Amino acid sequence: MQQLLYMEGIDKNFPGVRALKSVSLDIRPGEVHALIGENGAGKSTLMKILSGAYKKDAGRIFWQGQEVEIDSTTRAAELGISIIYQELNQMPNLSVAENLFVGRERRKNRFLLDHKRTLEEAQVFTRRVGLDVDVRTLCSELSIAQRQMVEVAKALSYNARLIIMDEPTSSLTDRETDILMDLIRKLKDEGVSIVFISHKLNEVFAIADRVTVLRDGELAGCVETKDCDEETLIRMMVGRELTDLFPKKEVPIGDVTLSVEGLNAGKAVQNVSFTVRAGEILGFAGLVGAGRSETMRALFGIDRMDSGKIWVDGKVLSGHQPTEAIEAGLGFVPEDRKLQGLILGMTVRENTTLAAMEETKVNHMVNRKKEVEITQEYVDRLGIRTPGVEQKAMNLSGGNQQKVVIAKWLATDPKVLILDEPTRGIDVGAKKEIHLLMGEMTARGVAVVMISSELPEVLGMSDRIIVMHEGSVRGELSREEATQERVMELIFSTKV
Repeated sequence: MQQLLYMEGIDKNFPGVRALKSVSLDIRPGEVHALIGENGAGKSTLMKILSGAYKKDAGRIFWQGQEVEIDSTTRAAELGISIIYQELNQMPNLSVAENLFVGRERRKNRFLLDHKRTLEEAQVFTRRVGLDVDVRTLCSELSIAQRQMVEVAKALSYNARLIIMDEPTSSLTDRETDILMDLIRKLKDEGVSIVFISHKLNEVFAIADRVTVLRDGELAGCVETKDCDEETLIRMMVGRELTDLFPKKEVPIGDVTLSVEGLNAGKAVQNVSFTVRAGEILGFAGLVGAGRSETMRALFGIDRMDSGKIWVDGKVLSGHQPTEAIEAGLGFVPEDRKLQGLILGMTVRENTTLAAMEETKVNHMVNRKKEVEITQEYVDRLGIRTPGVEQKAMNLSGGNQQKVVIAKWLATDPKVLILDEPTRGIDVGAKKEIHLLMGEMTARGVAVVMISSELPEVLGMSDRIIVMHEGSVRGELSREEATQERVMELIFSTKV
């Protein structure tokens, strides 16, 4: 079959890291081609080379049968290659139309913009992707799903023959995901090829014609989706069998460590009460917007608490500030590791010891040697893949960044560790490592509070489950009585 794109023997090296080792990839016209692999496998690096953001160190690229050099994003766009990043590259204070043609403004002459033509052409492309909004609307007023459609429309405005979508559904609801999937099928029917990067294998099987798997910067294989199953792809990704996705470790449950009573924080948190015991994993389930994250932010002192009482080991938290929460033994791994959990420009060492600076002081001065010792302990213990403790956090894969955030709070020796979406956006291998780590923490007597939007994860890892809806607790389920159906019944029940 004719190839639209063929990348042959691509190599890419960074200081201390060989990111890609002789990787090849071929894309056919009008196909959806999934690109999968663990975090750090080289998926994003390969796509950045294809889109002109990185330059390859070795290898060749063929576009429609002709060898080409893609030395800039401008060159990629000229060929018809567009990439939509997971973190959308938009100017929220500009309108949809302005974002579509930024840098390519439609003009009447050298000095005057042609607003009428801009609006008319923008409307053509937004209609093509099924985006029913006024193109004069600011992008800041759109949902994530609508903003993604703007990016697809922008790609089509470049006459894109190949669109790369990097984790496009990571922040979408199920309904929004369905809409995006329908759009991808429509583009395929129009002859546009899609490279679909995702950690969600159910989406891969639902939309992809073929799947290319990368592992440790090398090509693990390319298979027809219809000829494989989930176990096969997981085995290709991690190089080993994953027989248990949720390895729940059974440990003795101790006394109550954290008790929350009548917590109120604006409309998002209304009269929330719960307890969690030493060695226990307490899962929080609910739909997006249920108030789970807001509850934990108020509990930790990040957001203002209107009323309520909090006890840690029987002692009341009175000042309700993050510093007091940390001193009392609370740790908090936030939902957004890049914006809230890490300082990306700082090193693994600096991030790991950030919340435990008292532990690194010698004679009231921060001791670099002590920092290195503590960091290396958690690098070894958590299996953080990094060239060294002085590597900047921004250069780590998502799964390893998440481990650094967890290491930061383990270094404080917490009694209670709150994990908000601990495995979001990381691959299946890293997920299992995080789950095993949760078991190790509970075995040491740490009380774990886990929020997850993946119901199988909540059911698989929790000893008890709190179900929330619209800021309130709808019910509590033991591990034995918790099922997906029972959780959904509590969420949608009209009897509160």
